[in-house]
Amino acid sequence: MKLHANAALSLRQRERMVRRVVEQGWSLTKAAAAAEVSERTCSKWVARYRAEGEPGLLDRSSAPVLVANRTDERTVALLAALRRLRFTAPELADLLDLPLSTISGILKRIGMGKLGRLGLEPAERYERIVAGELIHVDVKKLGRIYGGAGKRITGHKRNPYKTKVDRAGVNRKIIGWDYVHIAIDDATRLAYAEVLGDEKATTAIAFLRRAVAFFKRHGMPSRSCSPTTARPTARPFTRSPAAPSASATYAPVPVARRPTAKPSASSAPCSAAGPTARSTTQAPTAPPPLTDGSGTTTIADDTKPSADRHPSPA
Repeated sequence: MKLHANAALSLRQRERMVRRVVEQGWSLTKAAAAAEVSERTCSKWVARYRAEGEPGLLDRSSAPVLVANRTDERTVALLAALRRLRFTAPELADLLDLPLSTISGILKRIGMGKLGRLGLEPAERYERIVAGELIHVDVKKLGRIYGGAGKRITGHKRNPYKTKVDRAGVNRKIIGWDYVHIAIDDATRLAYAEVLGDEKATTAIAFLRRAVAFFKRHGMPSRSCSPTTARPTARPFTRSPAAPSASATYAPVPVARRPTAKPSASSAPCSAAGPTARSTTQAPTAPPPLTDGSGTTTIADDTKPSADRHPSPA
């Protein structure tokens, strides 16, 4: 029940007024004066109370029962069919020669106001069962903040080109970017991550070899990897003299995944030849890479996954 600010009769006031007339025998004039309303208003509520009881004291909809120019059901059905073909409201207004406000009102009334994934195939969800069957690889670019807050907070300007000499004797900028390379197993969600100095192909491939060795130590020989920004087909690992840590050759595993960003060097398909002789550049401020026997952010010790829930391939 919605009442405006100047409403004289609330629901309880209506009940009190009509009971005075019906049960206590007050006249309409006296009951209307006590409720500070007109006699006509009092007569209306008394008539509704006698006809419908207490439900008759509730507010009624002010919408008309019959609208002469209401859009016919065939047009509404046509709008729904075109909406499923992902027509926008302005396009439907131009096509059917109807006002945009009418189109928007009808679409909202039939539950198609927001386009969203309307008319598209449902998203295909998948989850691997066997541990190591599919590895997701991604790179996150994070900016290095040197010295805390900036000049808007502290009022002190800093040299944006300040450098320092790393262990290799190369001058590197203190303010720059770090690249978090991460590999996640689809079945167990076991993760391996490193903070490196770039996202070049050689760096990504070397990281992938270390990730494959890490998963292998946990009893999960890797079958295929799926770079987040690469093509929607997982590339298999192939055993070769240059990549001894990879497992045997497997057929490609189709993955229903759409590209989410522009492909970069780090998101290229997995190479069968392994990394080159060029070493991986480590960020000067990054922690040392994980080694044999070290833990990750998701586990504390080298614990093999349960064979019941995630069986390893034979």
